[in-house]
Order: sequence, then C-alpha cells, then structure tokens
Amino acid sequence: MMMMMASCFVTSTRLRRVFIRSVCFMMVIMAHVSMASSSPSSSSGGGGGGGDSCPASSGECLSSSLSPPFFPTVPSVVPFVGSSSSPSKTEDSKSTTTPFAFRYYDADRVVLGKTMRDWLKFSMAYWHTTRNGGDDPFGAPTRSWPWDDGSDSIANAERRLDAFFELMTKLGVNYWCFHDRDLAPPGANVKESRANLETLTKAALKAQKRANATVLWGTAQLFKEPHYAQGAGTSPSPEVFAAAAAQVRAAMDATHALGGIGYVFWGGREGYQTLLNTDMELEMRHMASLLRMAAQHKKKVGFKGTLLIEPKPQEPMKHQYDYDVATTAMFLARHGLDDGNFMINVECNHATLSGHSCFHELETARMLKLLGNLDANTGDAQTGWDTDEFLTDPREATLVMLSVIRNGGLPVGINFDAKLRRESTDPEDLAIAHISGMDALARGLLNAAAIVEGGELDAMVKARYERWTSSDVGRAVESGKATLESLEKVAEQLESAPHLPSGKQERYEQILASYVR
Repeated sequence: MMMMMASCFVTSTRLRRVFIRSVCFMMVIMAHVSMASSSPSSSSGGGGGGGDSCPASSGECLSSSLSPPFFPTVPSVVPFVGSSSSPSKTEDSKSTTTPFAFRYYDADRVVLGKTMRDWLKFSMAYWHTTRNGGDDPFGAPTRSWPWDDGSDSIANAERRLDAFFELMTKLGVNYWCFHDRDLAPPGANVKESRANLETLTKAALKAQKRANATVLWGTAQLFKEPHYAQGAGTSPSPEVFAAAAAQVRAAMDATHALGGIGYVFWGGREGYQTLLNTDMELEMRHMASLLRMAAQHKKKVGFKGTLLIEPKPQEPMKHQYDYDVATTAMFLARHGLDDGNFMINVECNHATLSGHSCFHELETARMLKLLGNLDANTGDAQTGWDTDEFLTDPREATLVMLSVIRNGGLPVGINFDAKLRRESTDPEDLAIAHISGMDALARGLLNAAAIVEGGELDAMVKARYERWTSSDVGRAVESGKATLESLEKVAEQLESAPHLPSGKQERYEQILASYVR
C-alpha cells in the first residue's frame, strides 16, 4: 500500500494530474483507516488514575478512559486516624503506612473555641491541581493526566471540573480558587472569552453544589498572554489596559456567581524590567485606577467578597510594584485605596523572595489590619525563585498559625497555592501532597494553640516592654506628651548609660522549640 502511494505522488504529468490526485487522496484515507484500526490505543500514563488518551469529541473514548474515577487509589473519604502526638484516635498498623489518612487534621476538633474546619478554611488551587503538566523553562510536560486530552474544547474543560471536584470531595475540602483562563479556554476575542467563562461558570456552579463547596477566591490571569508582556494595569498601551479591565470584570462576575469569599489581584507583569523605559508614577497611578474600578464594580453588582492584593517582589518581572506587604500597604494609602475595600493575600514563598519570613509578612499584615488570606506554600532555601512547594515544616507551620490565631482567624481562608514536583507524575501524588499540607497546618494550629494557652512567650514579651507603662518617661512618650526637650532633661539626670536588660532570644527560641511537635 505504501509503495503504491509513493508511486502515485511521483506521477504528475499534466494529462493525468486530476485523475492521479483523486486516486491518491482516496488511497491516503484508506491507509490512515487501516493503520488506525491495527494500532493499539496509547496510554495516557499518570499512575493509578491512568486511562487511554483520546480526543474529547469521541463519545466512545470518553465513556471508557477519560471518565471518573480519576483518583481510584484514593478512598472516597480520606479518614482521620490520629497520631502519637494527636491522640484523638489510635493508629493501627495500616494507618501508619497508608498515605491516604489525616494524622493531625480532625475537621470537627475544637481548638480555642473553634473547629479546625473553621480555623483552616482549606482551598485547592484549580491551576496547580488540574492544569499543571509538569513543564518548566527547561523541559516539556512530564504528565498526561487522565482527565485532560490536551485540547481547548469546552468538553475537556468540563471534564477537568469532574476530576477536580472528585479530589476535593475525597479530601473533604470545601473551597477552591481559580484563574479565569485555567477554568475556561480563551476565545479569539474578548466576547468569545467571556462566553466561554460564562459556560464554565455554570458548569462549575453545578459541580460545586454537588460537592458542597464554594469559591474561596477567583482572579483574572493577566500575565500569560503576549499582549500582557509589558503589563496589564500598568501597560503603556491603553488598549491593553482596556482588555485587562474587561477580563477583570468577567472574572469578578464569575467569582460573584460562584459565591466567592474573595477576589485576588496578583500583578505578575505589573512592574518593570528596566527603569530606562519606565514611567513608574504613571504606571502605578494607572494600576490604582484599575483597582478603583474593581471596587466600584464590586459595589455595583453587590459582590460581598473581599478584594485582595497578593504581594510578590519579582518573577516574572525584575521588580514588581506590590513588592511586599509594607510596600503594598503604602501603595494603597498613597492612592486613597485604604478605605476597607482591599486586604492582603500573603503567600509564604513570595515572602521569602522579598527577604522576609512568612511569619513576618503575616504579622505585618495583621498589625496593619490588612490580613485577609493565606496562600499556603513554601520555597526552597537553596533556590532564588518561586518553587511553590507544599508547606510541611512543623516549625514554619506553627509560626504561620500563631499569626492566624492572633488575627482571630482569616476573613477569607487558606489556599494551597502549591504544586507537585515535576518528577511526580501519578494522580494520587496530588492527594498525598494536599493531605501532607493539611496535616502540617493542623499540626501547626495545635502547636500554636498550646503556645497561646501556655502564655510564656506573651508574658515575656509583655515584661520586656513593661517600663513603657510603669515609668513616668514611658507613659509620657506613650501618651504623646513628651517633647525632645523633656526627654533631654530625663537623659541628663542619668548618671551613666541606660541599663538595657537581655533580649533573651535563646530562651524565646527554646520555648518555641518545646511546643513544636
């Protein structure tokens, strides 16, 4: 057959051209049909949830391979089994070896007057869970998920929802977060993109009702498409700014329709690569205008959620305008946006990129009464970029949850903005990663609650600053009555340099270590 096809294409005389082309065309079709019927189906891989990969338009394929369960190795309900340091239940031999069990996260356990479920409003990130194929700047995707045929079809997008909510239900997670472009494929223009998002919003609404879930927050992906290369809200192009505004409106409307508790702005391209071509004042003024429009739209449509800004110092831009919590708070104040509409979404890995600990950023936001949400992840101390790893370190989790307790909880919640390592390719790895993250923060909550109940750290901090309330000079400064002249007189009365007690850092760290279990 292949030799006959080759001879056909070689023959090309003018007199026989039309006839030969017709015959060759029919033979090519026959050859493809023959090869398709004789070759076996290719596996999509991906471990325990595998299945054959085939186009979304094939009803026969969808009924067999691209269909649930997508996580067959994960139990229908991941149980709480307890651990030696969380003895609500006794571990048996099986529970010590299975990865599909909670050892610290007991949703209904009451801690400091609230259940773990209320303290830890866990959310799964749609992009990292269903859309991350494992590609990076140096390599191609490593995963072929059994729910994704690789197309931009609506059917494929709806099937991703099925996989996502299957895992959410099994883990007992009640909240989720999304980018508009991850949920729905972009269209050829703004109208098509909005229509696609509206279609997927309706499908997501049905799916989350079945799963007893709701949106924690939504956001617009204003950083991936080429026209956002020089910014969205800070673009030098008014037309790009308009496209960004349209996308924000559509994403906010979708979040509102899905009952979202918050809406996030992350300015991945809102910054600069070089100051030589940048008007910072103009760009930041325009960014403030976009945020102001969003606040107006929130009021217009009756959206009750919190608007959140997520700081990050750099990556992908050299410098981003929402560098850290303090910089973002200053930006809001300077542009008259500190009116209660906006709060901060602290991401732990972004904190470390800005030279801070996650604890520092949480405490700064809490002090400014701006702490709204936590993107729970962590970075690698030996790298200088955003690795988005699941937070599993008990000490870090304890400090994170200590800040959350001091804040009285989080107005929005805790989103796992974390992804699998590129080498992890089984669907069940997603479940294991989330279980580890949920357990780590539950463990941190228990440790932090014990610190609060123990009271040693708070008592030592109070004693350290005690003279600000017990001494005349301290009270004068605190009340605002002191002047440079009055304080100079106090200093002149000192016979020697003022005595300064020990900071006792080692004792503080010793106490913290005694609670980290």
